Amino acid sequence: MAYYNFSEEKNQEEEDMHFMGLALQEAQKAYDLEEIPIGAVVVCKGRVVGRGHNLTEQLNDVTAHAEMQALTAAAQTLGGKYLRDCTLYVTVEPCVMCAGASYWTQVSRVVYGAPEPKRGFTTKGGQLLHPKTELKSGVMAGACGALMTRFFLDKRK
Repeated sequence: MAYYNFSEEKNQEEEDMHFMGLALQEAQKAYDLEEIPIGAVVVCKGRVVGRGHNLTEQLNDVTAHAEMQALTAAAQTLGGKYLRDCTLYVTVEPCVMCAGASYWTQVSRVVYGAPEPKRGFTTKGGQLLHPKTELKSGVMAGACGALMTRFFLDKRK
């Protein structure tokens, strides 16, 4: 796994954009497999420790969401189930299942791009993230949303 050294001058916004760009690369992999194009990466202290993209069709598994793949990979890489010093970057707002998984891992931050008004966890009410988890939305929302829009337009052709 590669390390990304962000100097003191680089701010959190630049770091978030960089890692969301990597999540978008994962989403493109899903798109290329004709999966719903959602991608995720888990970052710990500047190091990508987990990656994932939707594999629900490929694996015939409704739980094979990008976030679940990335969280599992991160836990394996770090050798433990808790991801307290990690950030989950995901291109689209997590669903209730994925938000719940991030709760149990105690991930420090969840950063997502495009909102998901139908199935996103924020529309379901209640506290689904761990109380110490910071939430940030809208990072590269346009690019993240555009990939989803393109996917569904292609499917309707």
